[in-house]
Amino acid sequence: MSQSEDALIPPEWSEEFEAAARRPLAQHMRYAFIQTYKPVLDDATYRSWESTAEYRAWCEQTLPDWLGYGRV
Repeated sequence: MSQSEDALIPPEWSEEFEAAARRPLAQHMRYAFIQTYKPVLDDATYRSWESTAEYRAWCEQTLPDWLGYGRV
């Protein structure tokens, strides 16, 4: 990176990058995934269907559209 490009990066960002680079992999993995509650999907420990068609019908009838499990 050239000096002019370096000048465009705020010093706080560089400090944050350097701090993140020193963290162990286990810590990166712990914070890498955000748990988000998904209505209906997270309300049961498991579900099963006899066929993919049954599963797709259940998704269309039960899940909110914004979860993205509907057919296009």
